[in-house]
Formats: sequence, C-alpha cells, structure tokens
Amino acid sequence: MNKTPQTKKSRPLLSASIAAGFFALTVGPVSLAQGLPEGPGKEIVESACNVCHVFAQRVGGGYTPEGWDKVLRMMTNQGLNLSAEQKAAAKEYLSKNYPEKPKAPAVLVEGPHQVSMQAWQVTTPGARPHDPLGAKDGSLWYSGQMANVLGRIDPQTGAIKEFALKTPHSGPHGLMEDKHGNIWYTGNTGNLIGMLNPKTGRNIEYVVPDPTVKDPHTLLIDKQGMIWFTAQVGNKVGRLNPQTGQFKLLTPPTQNSRPYGIMADSKGIIYYVAFGTNKIGRVDPKTLEIKEFTLPDAASRPRRLVITPDDTIWYADFPRGFLGHLDPKTGQVEEVASPSGAKSQPYGMSLIKGVIWYSESGTRPGTVVRFDPQSKEFQSWPIPGGGDIVRNTSTTPDGNFVLANSLTNEVTLVKIAH
Repeated sequence: MNKTPQTKKSRPLLSASIAAGFFALTVGPVSLAQGLPEGPGKEIVESACNVCHVFAQRVGGGYTPEGWDKVLRMMTNQGLNLSAEQKAAAKEYLSKNYPEKPKAPAVLVEGPHQVSMQAWQVTTPGARPHDPLGAKDGSLWYSGQMANVLGRIDPQTGAIKEFALKTPHSGPHGLMEDKHGNIWYTGNTGNLIGMLNPKTGRNIEYVVPDPTVKDPHTLLIDKQGMIWFTAQVGNKVGRLNPQTGQFKLLTPPTQNSRPYGIMADSKGIIYYVAFGTNKIGRVDPKTLEIKEFTLPDAASRPRRLVITPDDTIWYADFPRGFLGHLDPKTGQVEEVASPSGAKSQPYGMSLIKGVIWYSESGTRPGTVVRFDPQSKEFQSWPIPGGGDIVRNTSTTPDGNFVLANSLTNEVTLVKIAH
C-alpha cells in the first residue's frame, strides 16, 4: 500500500553520525540465500531468469505486479523468449513470492523555492533509462540500458529519437557529452566505451582490453578530453585516450571496493566513490596513483558524488540515508541526514549554482531534494508518477535538473525557478 508523503517545515539540519549495519538483502518472506520457493511458475523462472544472471542477485526490493510486468518486458528486450501463458505464470509466481517491500514514506520539506516537472515516456517499452544527460543544444538524452539504445528528447516539441547501438545487448549506462557534441557512454554489459555522433548516427566502440573488466559503469570527460570511467565488479578505474584508443586500467588498493560515481575537481584531480566499502578514492591524473579516504562509519556505502567550488566532496550514503561531506585537504567528514530518514536511499545527485540537487530512491513516492551546503537547509518535492527509480541525474545548460526513471521508463525535467 502506498503511504501518503509526510510534510514538515524547512529547517537547518545539523551534522550527525548514526551507526547503521549494512543490511542482509531479503525480499518479502523469502531470503535470497535460499533456493526459489515451490509453487506454480517456479520452473519457468528458474530456467528462464537464470540464463543471463543469477536471479536471486537481481530481485532487489521486489516489485508490485505492475512492476514485475515491466521487469519481464526489460528481460524480453534482452532476449527472454516466453509465451504469453508462460509470462503470466512467471508474473504470478514472482508477484506472490517476491512482492515489493514496503518503502519509507517520503518526508516532504516545505520551503521558498519553486519547481515544475515534466516527464516523457521513452520510446521503447522496458528500455530502463539509466542515466540522463542535459546536452549543450538543450536536448535531453538517456541511456536505454535494456533496449541497447541512446535516446534524444527535444523538450520543446516532445519528439524522441532513439539510436540503436552497434554491439547487441551492450547495456548503455553512463552518459557524457564532449566539446564536439558527441555522446559518450559506458557499455555496462558489453565491456566497452562507446561514442555516438548525433548528426551522422555513427557509433564507435572501444573495447576494454582486460576481459575481466566487463562492466564499465559511470564516466566523465576531463579538460584534456580523456575519458575516465569506473567498473564496479571489475574493481577498476579506467582512462581512455580517444585519440589513440589506448586504455589505462587502475586497481584501487581495496579489494572489491566497487568504484561507482566519478567526478573531477577544478584542478583536474579525479575522485570516485567506492560503493563496496566505506571509502572515497582520489586519482592523480599525472602519476595515476590512487589514495583512499576512509569514511568514519564502517556501514557507509557512498554511491554518487558532487564536487563543490571549494573542491570538497559531497556524497550520497545510500544504505544509511545520509549526505556526507569530505574535505580531502584534512580528511574530515561531516554528515547530514536526508529528510526521509535512514531508509531514504539518496542516490543520483548534481550540483546547480552551488546547491546540491538529488533524489531519494527508497521512498514512496521518490523525491527531488534541494540541499544548500552552506545553510544546511533542505526542501523537497514528490516526483510525479513515483519516480521509480532515479539512479542518476544531470543538469541542463540553463540550470535545470534532469532525472531518468528506470522502472517507470521516463525522463523527467525539473524546471527550477531561478
């Protein structure tokens, strides 16, 4: 059952540190450590849904029956071949045994700032738009991870064009635009970094030379035009020189640290958050040496980050429901609780005119949150349609906020009254 969002008045929130254990993942009544429960449809799920991945590792927080419909559509895009009767049986089995876990009610913080939101359904059902991108020409882009496309939205007309990519099932994920207007992406299941020329449709791919680095994740383009990227499972930070096609692959000191979000500061120093541990990494682009900063709470798992004009790091501590602030000069960390609490799962985040905008992905509905790092004041809004689930965000040249909503198959533009 959906819960009505709570509302509270805007007020500064003080730094805090609350210990929280990193939870063991269970879904509904069934522990993922166990085998699939008995029941009609088990054989279909067991045989069909374990082909591309271990099913139990991808259930997440479970889904509503409508959500399982969308997941099965995504799987169909990836090659799942079931009859209508088999899909119906699978949906009934999954809905019964892996229902959506209750989400935290969104706590909406009132304030003086005004926004409006407009959403577009992307062209391919089950595309699972993962990352959005606000391009220099005013268009909005998304990576259709489960449809193997990059999509372009004209927000003036609502026209959407999707570009099919060269390698099937390459899993387009992170997005960035270079100074020439080319769109770069990570092929999260294709072991590649790709580039699309929107004017010609030409798609160039650069295959990562190490076959164990199968999952390029998030990327950035530095001031020299170098492509930097993370690989979670591969536990690497990579650099691609697009002029030569040469890769450099760097291994963080911590095993299984799962490098995730990545950004550069004003001096070109590379920072990434390690989602598999309580650390943030810094890469010297000249020496390629990595230094890790350990966050004070062992349960911290930073997932995304922004770098403010003072070259300090703000990050989303996903499982604990905090925003964290690291000063790399001193190593000091402060924490601020996200409005919806410990289960709010702050995720995608961007910086707009010195202010942090981010999403709470663990609430019902999902929220857009504005956080001023100077005053420590919050304001938040519900995402129309629920916003299920915002994994990454972007900004537009005129200072607006862009979301990709994976499960609802939408891209949302948050227009900010400046």
